[in-house]
Amino acid sequence: MNLLGGKSKSLLVFCCWFAISLLLVTTVRAIAFQPTATIAQFVQPESAPAQLLQAGKQSYQSGQFSQAINFWQQVEAIYRQQGEIFNQAQALNYLSLAYQELGQWQEAEKAIETSLKLLENQGRNDERKIAIFAQALNAKGSLELAKGQTQAALATWQQAETAYSRAGNETGKLGSQINQAQALKALGQYRRARSLLEKLVIQLQAQPDSLLKAQGLQSLGIALQTSGDLLKSKEILEQSWAISQKFAANADTSATLMSIGNIARDLEQYEVAANYYQEAAKLAANELTEVQVELNLISLLVQNKEWEQAEKLIAEIELKISELAPSRASIYARINLAASAREIAKQTKQKNRQTIALILATGVQQAREIGDRRAEAYSLYQLSKLYSENQQRASAQTLSQQALQIAQQLNAADLVARAAAELGRILNQQGNIEAAKSAYREAYQNLQSLRSDLVAIESEIQFNFTSSVEPIYREFVSLLLQPDASQADLKQAREVIEALQIVELDNFFRDACLDVKPVQIDEIDTEAAVIYPIILPSRLEVILSLPDRALRHYATPLPATEVEATLQKAYSSLYLGYSSQARLSLFEEIYDWLIKPAEIDLNRDRIETLVFVLDDSLRNLPIAALYDGQQYIIEKYSIALSSGLQLFPQALEKQQLNALTVGLTQARQGFSPLPAVETEIKQIAREIETKVLLDREFTVAQFQKLISDRSFPIVHLATHGQFSSNPEETFLLTWDSRLNVTELDVLFEKRRVGILKPIELLVLSACETASGDRRATLGLAGLALRSGAYSTLASLWSVNDESTAVLMSEFYQQLTQQNQSITKAEALRQAQLALLKNPVYDHPYFWAAFVLIGNWL
Repeated sequence: MNLLGGKSKSLLVFCCWFAISLLLVTTVRAIAFQPTATIAQFVQPESAPAQLLQAGKQSYQSGQFSQAINFWQQVEAIYRQQGEIFNQAQALNYLSLAYQELGQWQEAEKAIETSLKLLENQGRNDERKIAIFAQALNAKGSLELAKGQTQAALATWQQAETAYSRAGNETGKLGSQINQAQALKALGQYRRARSLLEKLVIQLQAQPDSLLKAQGLQSLGIALQTSGDLLKSKEILEQSWAISQKFAANADTSATLMSIGNIARDLEQYEVAANYYQEAAKLAANELTEVQVELNLISLLVQNKEWEQAEKLIAEIELKISELAPSRASIYARINLAASAREIAKQTKQKNRQTIALILATGVQQAREIGDRRAEAYSLYQLSKLYSENQQRASAQTLSQQALQIAQQLNAADLVARAAAELGRILNQQGNIEAAKSAYREAYQNLQSLRSDLVAIESEIQFNFTSSVEPIYREFVSLLLQPDASQADLKQAREVIEALQIVELDNFFRDACLDVKPVQIDEIDTEAAVIYPIILPSRLEVILSLPDRALRHYATPLPATEVEATLQKAYSSLYLGYSSQARLSLFEEIYDWLIKPAEIDLNRDRIETLVFVLDDSLRNLPIAALYDGQQYIIEKYSIALSSGLQLFPQALEKQQLNALTVGLTQARQGFSPLPAVETEIKQIAREIETKVLLDREFTVAQFQKLISDRSFPIVHLATHGQFSSNPEETFLLTWDSRLNVTELDVLFEKRRVGILKPIELLVLSACETASGDRRATLGLAGLALRSGAYSTLASLWSVNDESTAVLMSEFYQQLTQQNQSITKAEALRQAQLALLKNPVYDHPYFWAAFVLIGNWL
């Protein structure tokens, strides 16, 4: 059944920024309706309340939450009149979940608190009480999580787990544990969350096959998917698929196949994803599920620019959607359809905006009919985007304001961010800059509040990082950096661009794992300046931060496409054989963009170190090779790179340096030999005390044992490696395997938690950025941060290993000088200058690749 075949070569890394209010894991809903913990045990199925209860379940599961509330209110009233306490409490649990879906937090809280109060005075060991009490706690936990009370939600779900254990309900217990994993993730405790999920995998696999096991595996697979473990998720979902197929449970099989299709899509295996969607559609239990699967297929066709096929499928599905009963799911289906149709219209130049507008307007109307304010806000937002694209700005503004008002009332941060950003765009187009700034500020603040909420279950309304999240940050920065920008605006722009650096890394890791705190440059180094170049659509902006000085900015009016083209040419010019004059001309042009306007300030303040917080494609550029027309920048300044001062790592106290030095000299796994590595390691050993693992000794097990058992201020890795915007393709080569960034994260864990002293300096002397990947250095920054090292020295491309040995020897000589204090950045500068002065290695190819990231002191 493994249609995906082997391990994916490429991971589509995206971040789905979505409100925690929607992070009700599928198990919360599934458990709410488990027959072992519901009224169905205690009432006759033909009774009126039981029928109303079932009707409410059907409405809830089809997304008709207001209708479900209506049914369950009747059920609750009947049981209240009859004095049926347990059944009344059960109905209140259901009501709370439905209210939560509609963002009616007060009603949801009142329902669940009433349920718990009713249960308080009942028999302590009554089987019915325990079952319903456990379910009430589950619903309460989901409410607490939705309201941002994550620690409380974790504690409540732990109570629910205990109650389900007493009731002997293994499925309920499983669901509570999965929910705990989600809460732990929201709290930033990613390792605890992963550890818990791994234990659940073992527990579930030990159970005999049953439909409940299939559903539990499906829920667990989705939880692993939201945690970014796509391959493990695929494995678990395939097990669920096999079991549900064995029991001929087509509805479960269809849902599981759709989830596997989504994973295939994330892994950029588009043809495989399409096959899964088609199979899922065949087994769909109802028209709505079939439509949802087909919409996934259409959006996949649109993504792959298969316009004709997508257009044909849209025509077929339009009629199906029009016949669906109003529900949140059917409204989101309309929005999904409209989004694909709008993209096709843009590309094929077809003028079917009126039809698209009708689809969305009907969604607004249906949302109002069923009282679903969230679906209404989302439909209004999408409709405002359509009007804006059609230059109908007055109508677009009204619609976005309506969407924003509803989203604010619901405290739905994800929708507030979307609607506020859309309103900001419209106001900016109208020339109302101050109002636009205010709208973007609200969008930005809400995105920041969503930082840890990585993935939404409702895939129809996920945020895609590059198309939805990143532009909001850049558009806000562009607005703030007006020619007459105030200090407040400049400070906010710097804050926003640093925040973008952090969320890009969150997106790389698929979790919000980085601890941040604002730091000023004068608190770190009074002889350093921080330079923030920012690539905007119509210009290149630079913010300059100097110790004890007001911020300033300067701009070069160039389209982003021209900036990118020049950067690419500059990068290509570093190969040996390229015309020196042409190379110097390119690097002088970039110097003029980034440094020349600041020269007077830098000279006045006697700046010695330049710290660059680089943006986008600039990250792949060797800054040391910038040329002022007479000399390289490295001849004037020490250079360091940072992902932002908010991530500035502290410095260790000066100590006796010793190193763990490992490397490969022989060809391994298709990579060329590095014969000069042995010389490199011997030269390092002359400078400092060194423990060496070379070639056959440099296995994963040996490296892991040493790194876990002993503190080394320096860890030097002289081996092939690659940095990529894909974590799966960011790795270091060992004799027997490859260590990717996630595995390195685990290896260095003891240092991050304080069991061992952190690494002062991590050196990666033979790595390179992935070819053709403009965000490849995200992998380098990610590895540097995840290792916990305070400073990382690495190469942007795989340099001649003989010249590398010379540079490293000089670097360590400088670093270990006894009679003077020298920063790491200055030690690297002197090593690079030694190569520059050597006629054999004076070309930037040999010395410019080396960059220092993190603490430069």
